[in-house]
Amino acid sequence: MILCGAPQSEALPAHNVTAGLSGCGVMETHSVQQKEGGSIPTLPLHFLKGEWLVKDVSLKTASKLVKEHHYSRGGSRLRVYAHGLFLRGYEQEEFCLGVCWWIPPTKTAAQKTFPPNWMGVLSLSRMVILPGVPTNACSFLLSKSIKMIDRNKYPALVTYADDWRGHDGTVYKASNWVFAGKTKPERCYTLDGRMLSRKCGPKTRTHKEMIDLGCEMVGCFSKSKFVNISPQKAKRGIDETGTTPRS
Repeated sequence: MILCGAPQSEALPAHNVTAGLSGCGVMETHSVQQKEGGSIPTLPLHFLKGEWLVKDVSLKTASKLVKEHHYSRGGSRLRVYAHGLFLRGYEQEEFCLGVCWWIPPTKTAAQKTFPPNWMGVLSLSRMVILPGVPTNACSFLLSKSIKMIDRNKYPALVTYADDWRGHDGTVYKASNWVFAGKTKPERCYTLDGRMLSRKCGPKTRTHKEMIDLGCEMVGCFSKSKFVNISPQKAKRGIDETGTTPRS
């Protein structure tokens, strides 16, 4: 399954990918489960685009997949977009096999990502695909998801690959995102197996406050930052990092 994640100081939490892709993280202890009213059919061994589709899903569905299959075990209460991956013929939300979950980043992260219009930045906060789904499904989901975003309103997209999880953003590199450097190393915390951000609304919790909550600090890690600027903005003289090149 896939996961993806943003640094605590720059955006609300992070992400993951499918086996063989970094930026997409697989949790091999899970399998495709029986669903009420039926079960998902045997998944094909090879990925054929015509057999799959991507469509909007509810926050409830996105949250459920992330809770069950993403290493973070949770995400934001916000959703600008949530796009789910489905096998054609099994398109009810209960049969969702992957999700891209987009939210607004923090103001600081947005300003660093796209100075010309920080309110036009959207963060891929979580990406997850269930085990057993064929290779290339992750890139397909991400590509289709991006096409479903209003790029006039959100010309800049940002996401992060977690060093902590051994991700280097392979899926983003393959999808023409631009590597924008490493974030400053930050302490990472878990609580009952769930990632917990130091950010809590406008407040950033101290180390002591995190420990008092019962959190465990698992280490201090950077994230690899990737950006995707709409081609229209690039044509107007704004490069992939969100800045206007000097003449």
